[in-house]
Amino acid sequence: MSIDKQQPWLRPEPADVIITNAKIATQDMDRSFAAALAIKDDKFIAVGTVAEVMAHRGPRTTVIDANGRTVIPGLNDSHLHLVRGGLSYNLELRWDGVPSLADAMKMLQDQARRTPPGQWVRVIGGWGEFQFAERRMPTLAEINAVAPDVPVFVLHLYDRAILNQAALKALGYTKDTPAPPQGMIEKDKAGNPTGLLLAAPNAAILYASIAAAPQLPSEHQYNSTRHFMREMNRLGVTSVVDAGGGFQRYPDDYQVMSDLHHRGEMTVRVAYNLFTQHPKGEFADFDAWTKSVQYRQGDDMFRLNGAGEMLTFSAADFEDFLQPRPDLPNSLEPELTAVVKLLVQRRFPFRLHATYDESIGRFLDIFEAVNRDVPFDGLRWFFDHAETVTSRNLERIKALQGGIAVQHRMAFQGEYFIDRYGSDAVRQSPPIRKMIDMGIPVGSGTDGTRVASYNPFVSLYWTVSGKTVGGTQMYDEDNRLERMEALRLYTVGSAWFSGDEAAKGAIAPGQLADLAVLSDDYFSVPEEQIKRLESVLTIVGGKIVYAVDDFSRFSPPSLPVLPEWAPVAHFGGYQNSPYQMAAAHAHTAGGCRMHGSPRPEGTGASKFGLPSFASGLWGSGCSCWAF
Repeated sequence: MSIDKQQPWLRPEPADVIITNAKIATQDMDRSFAAALAIKDDKFIAVGTVAEVMAHRGPRTTVIDANGRTVIPGLNDSHLHLVRGGLSYNLELRWDGVPSLADAMKMLQDQARRTPPGQWVRVIGGWGEFQFAERRMPTLAEINAVAPDVPVFVLHLYDRAILNQAALKALGYTKDTPAPPQGMIEKDKAGNPTGLLLAAPNAAILYASIAAAPQLPSEHQYNSTRHFMREMNRLGVTSVVDAGGGFQRYPDDYQVMSDLHHRGEMTVRVAYNLFTQHPKGEFADFDAWTKSVQYRQGDDMFRLNGAGEMLTFSAADFEDFLQPRPDLPNSLEPELTAVVKLLVQRRFPFRLHATYDESIGRFLDIFEAVNRDVPFDGLRWFFDHAETVTSRNLERIKALQGGIAVQHRMAFQGEYFIDRYGSDAVRQSPPIRKMIDMGIPVGSGTDGTRVASYNPFVSLYWTVSGKTVGGTQMYDEDNRLERMEALRLYTVGSAWFSGDEAAKGAIAPGQLADLAVLSDDYFSVPEEQIKRLESVLTIVGGKIVYAVDDFSRFSPPSLPVLPEWAPVAHFGGYQNSPYQMAAAHAHTAGGCRMHGSPRPEGTGASKFGLPSFASGLWGSGCSCWAF
């Protein structure tokens, strides 16, 4: 009699899903590769050879042949604005990855024609002038020529927004509109606004203008958020640590994501941070929140992660490298000290936006003083960005057991940084290799969606190549990462930033079953092709959430796009590979494989009385809505 019949408890546990014939980068401690894996419920139960894993095949097991493709753990963006981005994703015309300005302007013209009266065409970040073959931004004249009637708002990084004449009219900007503190409304010789808004360096004017644009109704926000999560899945992202954001109020603006969670419709895990919204009222915000909610409240799909990235408005150091480094006000010390002391006392983890070493030094002075009075004692905290952090301050971060979440903002702003600070300074901005060698926890991310692109493979390309999206070489070999190590920062590394290093980041028994099957081999494609990779099969918690190409038979049900005229219904999101391009051009009466919606026909302002609204906001002491 066989062992199975004598001792059935020794039989291998039958799997729900088996993936075989794969090149699996497990990201275990040995950085090993495997050929097959098995999933039961929401966790991996076996990883190894085909024979070892196929022992878990049962009568109901779905077996997927990966056809030799590379499989990686689901990517985890340690700094993404997913909650806020999802609420408006369907409304945005994304220029992320568009190769030429001519293409971008054609997209703008097409979208202006289908946008109905009362709505805007908005390009909200994720692109830079050096990605275009023309290596320049569009002019006001060009935008007005292709879209004379529908309001158009084009945001470029943290530094400027370009508005056509229709948008100026919709916002009510006139020669009498006052400029906000540290911002500029460019005017012509007659005193009339030209359509160029500048952060100088404060971005409040840019984000106040965005906030005044028409918003999606709530039922469309659900659809928009689901499409943004599916876009993340297309790019292999299965988890994010959401950094909050300006005009992202808790709990109201989290309700859509919370409802999707209760419906079981989330396809990206979200650990979210609470971002203060009230200048001079930050302490009151965090005092109220730490009394009403708990750290890690929620579950593996949707969970509170702590405070930040904004703790006080006085601590906002913008990374607009077209402008000189801002000097933070003297009110920083008492305001930030009070908030950090409160958070440490109540054992509430936090994160803090920090671009410049000068700012980081002042922040660390505060943290060290608080620690002497109320010990951090292992409380999880970290800086975001840290482009110009020095070795001395890295030592101080390590001493306080902090981490650093790095993003590929320099891939979009490196040329500006070099112009201002020089090629020597850029080589260690940020000093990722030094952070790793010192043993500081480091996680990778993008800071999408309003500045850098949300594409994780562009971020991986940046850390591996040390180049901007425009091809400028920034980093020498001593500050670039080998591909396996770069991937590790986007998986195991990022898991630390939500306290999940024991639960995800690797393809290993007992870890959450999150993975991506890639369109090509990340480990061997030419370096320039890294940024064009994407997933062809994405699994979150054992469930297939995205599938195309060889795996399209496993694709989940398609989603309509609401509203039907939305840019995402016609252009998709990141302009990436043949998969994405095919989807963008395949809209027919029967729909496309990416969005599952028929191609609608549409044509293409609201007036908001913004001068009075803006005067109230700018007069409130607000110093940052830009994250």
